[in-house]
This record gives sequence, C-alpha cells and structure tokens, in this order.
Amino acid sequence: MAPSDERRAATAGSGGVQSLERAFDLLERMADAGGVIGLSELASTSGLPLPTIHRLMRTLVACGYVRQQPNRRYALGPRLIRLGESAARPLATWARPHLARLVEETGETANMALLDGDEAVYVAQVPSRHSMRMFTEVGRRAQPHATGVGKALLTQRSDTEVRALLARTGMPAATDRTLTDADALIGELAAAREAGYAVDDNEQEIGVRCIAVPVPDSPTPAAISVSGPAGRITDESTATVVPLLREVARDLAASLAANQPA
Repeated sequence: MAPSDERRAATAGSGGVQSLERAFDLLERMADAGGVIGLSELASTSGLPLPTIHRLMRTLVACGYVRQQPNRRYALGPRLIRLGESAARPLATWARPHLARLVEETGETANMALLDGDEAVYVAQVPSRHSMRMFTEVGRRAQPHATGVGKALLTQRSDTEVRALLARTGMPAATDRTLTDADALIGELAAAREAGYAVDDNEQEIGVRCIAVPVPDSPTPAAISVSGPAGRITDESTATVVPLLREVARDLAASLAANQPA
C-alpha cells in the first residue's frame, strides 16, 4: 500500500468530519497526480460520486486552495503554498540540530528535503565549514531523479507512482551523468531500497557527490543527506557516512514524532 493510501486508511472511520476528510483526501490525490487532475480521474480514484466531488472542489476553489484551469481541469491553488511554507518552518527548526551533528561528524554540508508534489524541496541546511563546500539554497526545488535526497524520497514510492511522476516531469539531464531512462532509475531505486541509501554521483552537478537516506515514519516524505566535493565524498567514506545518516534519520524521526500533536 502506498504511503498516501495508508494515511487515508488511517483516517477512515476515525470519527472526523466527513466532508473535511473527503476534501483533504482529494487534495492529497491531486498532489499524488502532480498537482493537476480532472473530475473523472478524481472520481475513479476516490470512489466518490461526481456531484460530491464537484461540490467539494467548488468549495476548495472558493477558498483558494484549488483553481480551475481553462481546460476545466483542477490545479492545486496558491494558498497551499503559504500553508506548506509555514508547515516546513518547524520541521526545519527540529531538523537543524540533527543536521549540525552530521556536519560536526563528517565535515560536509547536511540537507533535509521534502517531496512536494513532483519535486524535492530543500527545507533545511547546515553548511560545511570547508571553503570548498556544497551549497543549496533553502526553498530550492529540484526534480528528484537527479538528486540524492530526491532518489531517497522516491524510494518511499511504488514503482508505479515513480513512473507516473517521471511521465509528468520527464527526466532532463543536469549533467552527462544524470539518469535519463526510467527503467534505469527504477533499477537504481530498487538497489537503494535494498542498501538503505541513495547516491547522487555527479548527476546534479559535476564534481559533487551526495549520500542520502529517507527519514523513517516522517509525517510527510522526508530525506536527509550529506553532500560535498567528489574528492571527499568517496566510496570509502560512504561506509562511514551511511550508518551515521541512518542513526541521525532515526533520531530526527523520533524528534518529529515527539512534536506531533496527540
């Protein structure tokens, strides 16, 4: 079962307000579809009758959380950006001490990213103290197929979901090392799930390597990484970095869980 389906199953019959549960379910289905979807697609995936979906979507449009395009399809609306940015701030606050530990023990830049629609968005970073270091602006978005954190995030999705995402976004090459074949990426993700970590090997930027792991049981799909010059992030150093990343990811997951409302 996909993570989004697990969340829906968990809320079903929870005693909540049904219209709210249905509205949020539709928003999540829109996000899973890349942010744009038609009523018929929502009806086929949600099982709700069209009149119900239409009524809920009208309300979401009126509130600014969804907008209707000229082709009559629906897209996630701009008011969700404000909510997402506000939600990311406490995540960044809780993550920063854990990222600082990674920097302290590896000497390299540490990042945290979330999967937002079809993109990886960087929400926190603690930079390396080296003069030559990796720097990614917080708030930057990247297509996940070419980044370590993006691949780690995709390992939390099924192959079907990954292929659907790639069909929507394509696989543009950032460097001559970037994977541009869906089957090759699916194979690499399978290996990453088995190994417990993902690698960006000069795929986003020549001369830069990144080692990333997913944050287990995060309230929203998240990953953390260590990145730096390829001359310092070597195959040999990976053997040391990966266990540390996993330990920090578990500690961060516990911190996030402790700060969730009861």
